[in-house]
Amino acid sequence: MLVLDEWGYVPLDRDGARLLFEIISECYETKSIIITTNIEFTRWATVLYDEQMTSALLDRLLHHCYLLIFNGDSDRMKNSLIRLT
Repeated sequence: MLVLDEWGYVPLDRDGARLLFEIISECYETKSIIITTNIEFTRWATVLYDEQMTSALLDRLLHHCYLLIFNGDSDRMKNSLIRLT
């Protein structure tokens, strides 16, 4: 199982994006992949550096996926000791 937590928090450079694409391609249809992110699919190209590679990656990830979307405020923000006014 491959777990990518906080996907997109730090953008990848070209080499990092290629390496990640290779890893996910190797896992495609053989291993489970879990990704957590608050970035919409339409903005993934800004993280992965390349639109064509992002499209190919999404094609592999979404082929057999279960997509869970959680709407609403972050529990971390709700329970934060620092309240924004």
